[in-house]
Amino acid sequence: MTWVASMGGPLVVVPRSAVRGWGGATRAGFLAGEGDGGPDDYDRACEVDGWAGVIGMGAVGALVLADEPAMTCFLPGRLMFVRWLAADSEAEVLAVAERVRAGAETAWEDAGIWVTDGPAVLMDSAEAGADLAVEYPGGGLPEQAPVAVPAGRWRVRAAYGEGECTSVVVIRLTAC
Repeated sequence: MTWVASMGGPLVVVPRSAVRGWGGATRAGFLAGEGDGGPDDYDRACEVDGWAGVIGMGAVGALVLADEPAMTCFLPGRLMFVRWLAADSEAEVLAVAERVRAGAETAWEDAGIWVTDGPAVLMDSAEAGADLAVEYPGGGLPEQAPVAVPAGRWRVRAAYGEGECTSVVVIRLTAC
C-alpha cells in the first residue's frame, strides 16, 4: 500500500492514458502563478467543494480528492481511497476506514460520476503529469501511486469517520 501526500493542495486521480495532459500548477494559473492565463488544472482542482469531485479532461475525468491535503492510499480490493486526517498509526486509520465503509449509519455524500478508460495514477494536483518521471533537483520523484481500476463509469461517494483519536475520509467507487 502506497500513501501519497500533497504539497498542500488537493490530490487528483488521473487515468494513466490522460496523465500527460494534466498540467498541474503553472505560472499562468491563478493560485500558484501570476493569473494571466486563465485557470490551470491545479486551479480547477482547488475549486472542488467537499471531500471529492470530478472535473473534465476530454473523454475521461480527473477525480479530485479535495478539502484536506491528507495522505491518501487506494485499496483496490475495496475500490476505495482512504484519507488519513489524524491518527497515531496506519492500523488505526484502516480500522476506522473499514467501519465507515461497512457502517449502516454512514452518511455518504455524492461526489459525481468519474469516467476512466482504465488504470489511473494518484498524485498531487500541483504536479504536471508529464513530470511524474522527472527526478527533483534534490533527488526523488513526485509522490504517486497506481490506482488499479477497470475502465468504466464510477459513482463517487465520500464519507467522514472518526474513532477515539482517529479521523479519516473514505471515498468509495461503485460501478454505474
